[in-house]
Amino acid sequence: MSNHEEPLILAIETATRAGNVALARGGEVLHSLSGDAVSSHSTDLLENVEELLRCGETDLSRVDLFAAASGPGSFTGLRIGLATIKSFAVCVGKKCVGVPTLAAIAHAARESERTVALLPAGRGEVFAQLFSVSREQVSALDSATHITPKALLKKYGQMQNIVWAGEGAHVQVENLRSWAESKKVVFANRESNDASIEREGWILAPRCEQLAVSVAALALHEYRGGNTIAPDELRAIYVRPSDAEINERWQHGKSQPSPRT
Repeated sequence: MSNHEEPLILAIETATRAGNVALARGGEVLHSLSGDAVSSHSTDLLENVEELLRCGETDLSRVDLFAAASGPGSFTGLRIGLATIKSFAVCVGKKCVGVPTLAAIAHAARESERTVALLPAGRGEVFAQLFSVSREQVSALDSATHITPKALLKKYGQMQNIVWAGEGAHVQVENLRSWAESKKVVFANRESNDASIEREGWILAPRCEQLAVSVAALALHEYRGGNTIAPDELRAIYVRPSDAEINERWQHGKSQPSPRT
């Protein structure tokens, strides 16, 4: 397939605090921009998309595929990102792809037989999922879960060789390091995402500031496989209830009469 036949992809990632956007022609990243971690995605997302299209000397009408990180992640961020990408796709009559956030995190960390992608979930907990990553695809080896650090180590702590990826891994780095030392497993930081320098043990992948680039790459894989969807089919993957829903259930439980003994 020649370059001009490759799809023009607009990818949005609003699952993390800063978020970012990327424009790609097939597998070639044309431009990418990061958001502001201290601002709401509603404040700068549209401005960043406009700037991205301006840098690419194009407009929405020329975009062939719209992709978004579909979660888990920030509840508000996901809603903003998915609503935006749906609106764009409806306006120009194009298809969408939702890319699980944890899969994008694993992809950004490059090839590995076992990569655990972690994303902060609030209250000291994380979203976690195990993947196998090759040049061709990212394969889930279990389901995404909302988990405590203690349960995380119990679940994956017996594995000898793991790449730990994502912001959640950097937040939990001391817990990971301590556990590895207790099991006499080598723990090391990987200074770059060059998988050719992989070694045995537990490896902490570098931070990824441009996750939308991986969203675009995984969306391209789905596009080539004919797995695009209509905008109204795009759904968020929340993994856990929102804090508001948890509080509502707790309040509802308190209001129920105690069972008679």
